[in-house]
Amino acid sequence: MFKIARVTGIVGTCLALCLSSDLKSLSVVTEVSASGAAEVSYFQLETNLLYSFLPEVTRMARKFTHISALLQYINLSLTCMCEAWEEILMQMDSRLTKFVQEKNTTTSVQDEFMHLLLWGKASAELQTLLMNQLTVKGLKKLGQSIESSYSSIQKLVISHLQSGSESLLYHLSELKGMASWKQKYEPLGLDAAGIEDAITAVGSFILKANELLQVIDSSMKNFKAFFRWLYVAMLRMTEDHVLPELNKMTQKDITFVAEFLTEHFNEAPDLYNRKGKYFNVERVGQYLKDEDDDLVSPPNTEGNQWYDFLQNSSHLKESPLLFPYYPRKSLHFVKRRMENIIDQCLQKPADVIGKSMNQAICIPLYKDTRSEDSARRLYKFPFLWNNKTSNLHYLLFTILEDSLYKMCILRRPTDISQSVSNGLIAVKFGSFTYATTEKVRRSTYSCLDAQFYDDETVTVVLRDAVGREGRDRLLVQLPLSSVYSREDCAEYQFTGTYSARLDEQRTAIPTRTMHFEKHWRLLESMKAQYVAGNGFRKVSCVLSSNLRHVRVFEMDIDDEWELDESSDEDEEAAAKPVKIKEEVLSESEAENPSADAADLAPEMVVKVEKLDPELDP
Repeated sequence: MFKIARVTGIVGTCLALCLSSDLKSLSVVTEVSASGAAEVSYFQLETNLLYSFLPEVTRMARKFTHISALLQYINLSLTCMCEAWEEILMQMDSRLTKFVQEKNTTTSVQDEFMHLLLWGKASAELQTLLMNQLTVKGLKKLGQSIESSYSSIQKLVISHLQSGSESLLYHLSELKGMASWKQKYEPLGLDAAGIEDAITAVGSFILKANELLQVIDSSMKNFKAFFRWLYVAMLRMTEDHVLPELNKMTQKDITFVAEFLTEHFNEAPDLYNRKGKYFNVERVGQYLKDEDDDLVSPPNTEGNQWYDFLQNSSHLKESPLLFPYYPRKSLHFVKRRMENIIDQCLQKPADVIGKSMNQAICIPLYKDTRSEDSARRLYKFPFLWNNKTSNLHYLLFTILEDSLYKMCILRRPTDISQSVSNGLIAVKFGSFTYATTEKVRRSTYSCLDAQFYDDETVTVVLRDAVGREGRDRLLVQLPLSSVYSREDCAEYQFTGTYSARLDEQRTAIPTRTMHFEKHWRLLESMKAQYVAGNGFRKVSCVLSSNLRHVRVFEMDIDDEWELDESSDEDEEAAAKPVKIKEEVLSESEAENPSADAADLAPEMVVKVEKLDPELDP
């Protein structure tokens, strides 16, 4: 995937980032680890260049997406071609090499086969090779494997590799046209000369793919004629019956096989030093090797009038209108060269746009001394959200206070020049009223996780500090309208400074205590730890602390529910629906809170439930 911007100057590991919908600013949360603790900070960057050239950036990003997808498509096509090519196709080369090493005569392998072709008789050594090592059955299987493999590769080249390359050439040509409009696209870093080099590289790749098609077509014809002749010869050696249609061989067929033997059955000592074999009868596999070495048997360009004409013409040889040709390189090599050139030319916009971004705000948030277990690193605060309607960035994070994690909400306008009231506020969860009994559940709650459900609501998972195990986790829908009340907004203003760490200014952060009569649910028999919500799909998912159990809640249900009320001496039990819309898998949870995510079994329990009235909106 090609980058639109590469941001520099911000140290630490990126925990979260969010680009505003109007492209005016970018919010980033980073973490810098030192002395066993991690300091988390919030940055807001001006992205005026993206905002000023929004239509152009959109078109450029769309082109980058097409190009990236096509490169991946070409890679997958080439992978399928490599899988279609089988090692069995190398048997002829290995058997002939072994024959050279073991034979006692001075006659070459080519002469041995020529003698068999012209006189119909094989030497004792060649007959041993054919009948004992290659065998009639093995020859038939080898011929079928070559035909099947080559046909598959040929179809992949024609249907996928060529079409993908031509589409890539089209999008790069359009991108070059965009880059030629310098007033619009030069400030974004599009370089027409670099894109022209990329177009040339794609053209070279298309030429190499066409060359592979020619080699496949030629090899299929050669092998078919050669195996047909050799198959008949081996049947005669065994005195088996030869079908009349196989026995027919014209002078043209004999000439064709003779040319094949002359071209492919020459012993090459240099090749043995490089590849450990004397022959390279199979010519397709060398194009699919992912290596920098030259082709073992490059195509013969002697007598090619067009190739000779280009080589002898200095003007045409250097012409940008003609794609360069690499006859001695493999398809993989030309593909990697094409990818590198495309990558280089499309990385320049990322550098230019990245350098245009200016750091406008830096707010140190808190120092995190919690253990670095793998589960916490997978899903955890802070959480960024962009409100497209009000053009605001929201940041959810927690601050440790009296051994409890208090949720804080920081909001900033996407336009750096503007300001917003109640920029920082903490939320304390006070009491929860049961809908059926009207009794109140009061305790002290710690925020475990929170995410935006939609622009107006935050979904929160709480832990009751004094609740008993199995009944100490709550799922809450927090409406932002009750947090940012216009009536008393002046009373909840941050009195500290954003230049110092916020966890060191706990007393200066205004805290609003929230009381709930609905929009909540007790999560029984589950050590809920993480939450994810989607207001568009109207579902929320709760994940247990050991990452084994998931509950999915439908958040917008109008059905009536029958409630089962229960209580004990210490606390009121939450109202629980007796109906469950769907239970994919039900299993009691015996959770180990200290279990590391890497040691957990892959099994996962998933429950899908309708929400009870405590969460009815």
